[in-house]
Amino acid sequence: MKTLRDVTVGETVKVVKLHGEGAVKRRIMDMGITKGVEVYVRKLAPLGDPVEVNVRNYELSLRKADAEMIEVE
Repeated sequence: MKTLRDVTVGETVKVVKLHGEGAVKRRIMDMGITKGVEVYVRKLAPLGDPVEVNVRNYELSLRKADAEMIEVE
């Protein structure tokens, strides 16, 4: 299983599944990250947290814990 946390800078991936439950999953979906959407990884902070991505034509920063809940291909 590959997650958004494992993606390298400059790579574009497609969301396969969202893990997690309840409020956490809802928050990720509210940010526009849903099944089938393409995500482009723009930057990675020096210590790996946060990850900056482009989703649906806007920029978004995700914590490591949130990025690990997003399964991609």
